Amino acid sequence: MLSLRIHLDDDSADPLLATLLRRAGHDVVIPSSLGIAGENDPVHLARAIRNRRILLSGNHEDFDELHDLVLASMGHHPGILVVRKDNDKKRDMNPHAIVRAVVNLCASATPLADMLHVLNHWR
Repeated sequence: MLSLRIHLDDDSADPLLATLLRRAGHDVVIPSSLGIAGENDPVHLARAIRNRRILLSGNHEDFDELHDLVLASMGHHPGILVVRKDNDKKRDMNPHAIVRAVVNLCASATPLADMLHVLNHWR
């Protein structure tokens, strides 16, 4: 299985999610370990890009716009994974479902660099 280097932003920095992703073989960092907890989304994306990490967030709208901005400016990023939250317990993803979606995405060999993937589609 493909092992990812993942940056969890403030919206996704759930300790259980970080633990489960690590158990699945991924290298995971959280904002508090980097000294950027509470920073704006561009700070998180810039740090992820500099450290060659895929960013995982629950903030779909902001990172969709940042993804478009990076590509429009002829830039690149390692990839952005977002989890849509609809406040519907039947459709929203818990940490276990997020890890399953990451596993499914990795198994598909779908390109990640310069892409934004909604993990809800990879359940």
